[in-house]
Amino acid sequence: MLRAMIDPVLFLFATLSLLAAPGPTNVLLATAGAMAGVRASLVLLAAASCGYLLAVAGIRLALGPVIETYPLIGIALKVAVAVYLGVVAVALWRRSSAMTGRGLVKARDVFVATLLNPKSLVFAFGIIPQASPVLWAYVMAFAVSVPVVGLGWILIGRAIAAASGERHAGTVRKVASVTLVGFAALMVGSAFG
Repeated sequence: MLRAMIDPVLFLFATLSLLAAPGPTNVLLATAGAMAGVRASLVLLAAASCGYLLAVAGIRLALGPVIETYPLIGIALKVAVAVYLGVVAVALWRRSSAMTGRGLVKARDVFVATLLNPKSLVFAFGIIPQASPVLWAYVMAFAVSVPVVGLGWILIGRAIAAASGERHAGTVRKVASVTLVGFAALMVGSAFG
């Protein structure tokens, strides 16, 4: 599989597919789009990009070899991610339904959820080539893909809000919260499964 990702078309397809798959980052981006609108949510794209780039670099350079040597560290990291997602879910649930503006989903929430997103492991070891004379081009394509797909999730969130109406804003927020709890449970299950 690692050799196959050197094909630029296959690389781009795999990158866009994995980025588009539902996950904690995408739930937060869609929630922001639904609650704050597209323009107010654009700053979150930078947080997602920084989170992914830092995660992939950290995994490739340092964390991967450590987890391979000490698997318990990988389990502890998954549990930590699950706890963090749970905390974000509770905070999202509790935030006032009157809070429909900029502050509902914070850039910090998106950054940390993305930094700890298990998709980063797949990007680091399965999609971005381990060695290539044009590795920089793959990294740049990945860096451009993150905000493009993230914008798609923000637009999906905005479309859901428009379709459901403002009176259901609290429901959108609570569905996002429950979804994050589901991802936290999956993370714990994968840590011990």
